[in-house]
Amino acid sequence: MTIQLDLWGKPFPKRKSYDLYNGTPPHERKSETSREAAQSIEPVALSLREQVFAEIKRCGDYGATCDQIEHSMDGRHQTISARVRELALSGRIFSNGDKRKTRSGRNALVWRVR
Repeated sequence: MTIQLDLWGKPFPKRKSYDLYNGTPPHERKSETSREAAQSIEPVALSLREQVFAEIKRCGDYGATCDQIEHSMDGRHQTISARVRELALSGRIFSNGDKRKTRSGRNALVWRVR
């Protein structure tokens, strides 16, 4: 059995269901600008999440890092990494701890479709 890891390489707690932030994109609760940004992305978040999922699925068993997805989709890190997190929390994608170098030479988790 593969253990699912979060963005920081720690195992996710087991969940039966997950309501992604009450259906709204994640934001820092005490930050007005973060809340505004979440509200502005809300109309397209589902579509973006599905596009990110499709990109990871396209990569097959090789998987993809956030950096690779950002590059292939010409997306911003904040937007893509947030959609990756949503997909991971919902259980649609996973990382078994494999890492790959990013364009900046740092290690990043590899994500795969369940």
